[in-house]
Amino acid sequence: MEPKTVLYEVTDHVATITLNRPEVMNGFNQAMLDDFEQIWRTVKADDDVHVVVLRGAGERAFCTGMDVKEGIDRHPNVWSRSDPGEYLSPKLNQVWKPLVCAVHGMAAGGAFYWLNEADILICSDDATFFDPHVSYGLTAALEPIGLARRIPLGETLRIALLGLDERLSAARALQIGLVSEVLPRAELWERADEIARIIAAKPPAAIQGTVRAVWESLDATRTQALRTGLSYTQIGNPVGKAAVDRSSVPRRQWTLR
Repeated sequence: MEPKTVLYEVTDHVATITLNRPEVMNGFNQAMLDDFEQIWRTVKADDDVHVVVLRGAGERAFCTGMDVKEGIDRHPNVWSRSDPGEYLSPKLNQVWKPLVCAVHGMAAGGAFYWLNEADILICSDDATFFDPHVSYGLTAALEPIGLARRIPLGETLRIALLGLDERLSAARALQIGLVSEVLPRAELWERADEIARIIAAKPPAAIQGTVRAVWESLDATRTQALRTGLSYTQIGNPVGKAAVDRSSVPRRQWTLR
């Protein structure tokens, strides 16, 4: 099934997903939820995909959350309703292939479903991050709960409580560890692709095992996580079956800008 709201292509083991609703600043509607439900199922099953890059079309925004004009389908029984993250979030869908997010312009509200689960998050120098929920009288819960697991609690609460009255700049996002790199807009997509291809060239079982081990450790105590982590090394590194000849590993390095 061809996606209706995003562009999806796979080249050299890198799946590139481009949010493609620039007329509404890439806000998600039910069609996009359905597209991502299918995309994550495809990415999970397709061993030709080693890494995923996520980016947004248009000049103004990566994504500004839910498209409030169209909305999404809601079950009439409140107890039967699901979190949009069950469609949008890779980790909730047990996708352990690394996600590289390339953010430009505005990233707001529901965009954090992706940002919170990115393995590597970079942005352009025009990027801004904010959560408008409380400004509209809505409780901010799901997005900041995920965000609190990757940046300091005080920074999370500042974003959640100030709503539309303050936007986090790219420079500040770098300071607090939300992003790991800030680039000129013209270089953003190329850099995201470069990072993805470097990862994609490595043995995929080792990469996916690493992603899963680290993310699942967040739900455990330190001791439990270390004990579980040992089992991942035993599963992912079978004795006597080295995946890579060390002498063949290229010595490629760069300095983080």
